[in-house]
Amino acid sequence: MQQPNGRRKPELVCPAGSLRALQLAVDAGADAVYLGLRNQTNARAFAGLNFDEAQLREGVRYAHARKAKVLMALNTFAAAEDPQPWFEAVERAAGLGADALIVADCAVLSYAHRHHPELRLHLSVQASATSYAAIEYYRQRYGIQRAVLPRVLTLSQVAHVARNTSAEVEVFGFGSLCVMVEGRCALSSYATGCSPNNAGVCSPAAAVRWAERDDGSVDARLGGVLIDSYAPGEARGYPTLCKGRFEVDGRRGYTLEEPTSLNTLELLPQLIEHGIAAIKIEGRQRSAQYVAEVTRVWREAIDAAATDSRYAVRDAWTAQLARWAEGQQHTLGAYDRPWR
Repeated sequence: MQQPNGRRKPELVCPAGSLRALQLAVDAGADAVYLGLRNQTNARAFAGLNFDEAQLREGVRYAHARKAKVLMALNTFAAAEDPQPWFEAVERAAGLGADALIVADCAVLSYAHRHHPELRLHLSVQASATSYAAIEYYRQRYGIQRAVLPRVLTLSQVAHVARNTSAEVEVFGFGSLCVMVEGRCALSSYATGCSPNNAGVCSPAAAVRWAERDDGSVDARLGGVLIDSYAPGEARGYPTLCKGRFEVDGRRGYTLEEPTSLNTLELLPQLIEHGIAAIKIEGRQRSAQYVAEVTRVWREAIDAAATDSRYAVRDAWTAQLARWAEGQQHTLGAYDRPWR
């Protein structure tokens, strides 16, 4: 939407791991919600999450009645021995009125482009397209209309990509960070035997084990590998290898990444100035309440940044988001690299 000051207000794209989360996101002001089916075609294949056909139909109806879009995530890589479930998911999404597909796999992109040329295609972050040349290839070859950038680019690199591609650019604004390169990470496969790129989850629930010791401390294991040990009463998150604590050279700590959440509220004016088409909130695996509260904050912030030349991050927004941040910490992640 074009604003009086000439800036385009970016869409607010919010997660929906359940029908309730979808409804709360739409009611809180999301311009679009993204969701997945209950199978391996989406990258958040947790038990108890995602949509069956009846829920998807109701979700589309609910969103469209309130002028919101529904984006279907088919963002894992199709199995070489049987890509049919991904092709069938394309057909289900098209038949039920999804507004766009979020896709990483070239075979799925090709199928959707050939069979449903009227359906918008968004290039998933899982495709790891970090340059405008890569995005332009996908646009020219498969007709993508938007690309979701991986969370590894600085703000100036994001701006450079946006200036040099005809596709819309979507970036992550808030939520858990993927510290490995999306679409290329195979870290958890060493412990679980399942690749996060096609199994639909970094830490499959079947591979997660919690064990309480006599002193009240709790060990977290993934595929039998000890990746963290929590003191009695210490807050603990869902175990992933990249955010585990290990002993290295006699020192115990977060070896790869400390749990923290991306929060780019302060960068909103620059992102709008650079023509970013959409701001994405991470968290389909989070609660419906998380979705509602985070969406509400970001709706207010985007509206303010698009219209107020004196925009500033409000303390109330920061406090609200801190309640939902991993480790109650915020970071600008790769957007701001002070050593550059």
